[in-house]
Amino acid sequence: MVRVSNNLVGILNLITLLLSIPIIGGGVWLSKQANSECERFLDKPVIALGVFILLVSIAGLVGSCCRVSCLLWVYLVVMFLLILLLFCFTIFAFVVTNKGAGEALSDRGYKEYRLGDYSDWLQKRVTNGNNWNKIRSCLQGSRICQRLLDHGSSTKIEDFYGQHLSSLQSGCCKPSNDCNFQYISPTNWTQAPTSSFTNPDCTAWSNDPNILCYNCQSCKAGMLDNIKSDWKRVALINIIFLVFLIIVYSVGCCAFRNNREDNSWKQFGYEELNADTTRSAPNSEKDEQLLVQPREEEKIEQ
Repeated sequence: MVRVSNNLVGILNLITLLLSIPIIGGGVWLSKQANSECERFLDKPVIALGVFILLVSIAGLVGSCCRVSCLLWVYLVVMFLLILLLFCFTIFAFVVTNKGAGEALSDRGYKEYRLGDYSDWLQKRVTNGNNWNKIRSCLQGSRICQRLLDHGSSTKIEDFYGQHLSSLQSGCCKPSNDCNFQYISPTNWTQAPTSSFTNPDCTAWSNDPNILCYNCQSCKAGMLDNIKSDWKRVALINIIFLVFLIIVYSVGCCAFRNNREDNSWKQFGYEELNADTTRSAPNSEKDEQLLVQPREEEKIEQ
């Protein structure tokens, strides 16, 4: 009897098995070809993800198609834990990213970002010295501030103020609006008689392209705003993925039930066969006795 659920689980796991191969290959390629710490940071997680998908897919494929109940049970347990983990992470992501937003400025196309406006948990992760040194290294390597000079260093102040800068460009590539520095170019500002240093970011600013405002609180806030946006997108994708996983998990439960039913019928058939054999054995003995008795009577008459 064709089991639709078993076949469906097998097909889905065959697809994920094939997808895991390029994922592993991409992780290995990153580990060999990465030129910066930021790129190398992704190779191990990508390889681990690919191996995890590969092993789970093999368990689901063999368990559903070959009727191996123990492998299918392991597959369902892993799927359940994955659903639970994704559900918790999605809730956590929405809670953590619910707080914080850029401050709109009059006559400015960009916003300003304050570190204290964001989640305390995210603040602790970003303000950690070791973490921020790695992040700053990545930002410097990405040349995100250099893009402001793509149209030349002679950008007029009116044009610069009208630009829609990203949170990282606004926080890391220019001094805070509180400083009232005099504009020279997008990444070059000088002190003016009206300059203010009440904001600690004003003293942290430097025209050195390798420093700029990478040590500013506004740069860390810009990074948090960028993380917040990314996490919200991931959380939305997780919701779709969760629905898919729940459907696959439900079909897998049906396949597991089918395996148990098949095994039960096999066991039942084996027991019935043994019972029939046992019942037929005494009858055979009686038949033999009935055949032997006439022969003995014939011998006595003779």
